[in-house]
Amino acid sequence: MNKSDLVETITEELKTLSKKEVDLIIDTIFEQMMHSLKEGDRIEIRGFGSFEIRSRDSREGRNPKTGETVFVRSRKVPFFKAGKELKHRINESIETSASA
Repeated sequence: MNKSDLVETITEELKTLSKKEVDLIIDTIFEQMMHSLKEGDRIEIRGFGSFEIRSRDSREGRNPKTGETVFVRSRKVPFFKAGKELKHRINESIETSASA
């Protein structure tokens, strides 16, 4: 699912909102989440999961094309951890399709 699919699904569910309004709401949510992560905050959505920023140390890497050794600077990366309910729902759907 991509953003336009999400907008379409929500617009179908909430008939009182236009596509433009739903798109603005989703953009606002994502912008706020990115801002919070940039500020170093952790985001937790109960039943879905949590987002946080983790630091990666600098290291010596290798260029896969040439095999040359390169220096990779330290950086921050976003990290998502799925919540218990999300994991349960995913595994539930796998078990249902496996038994069919």
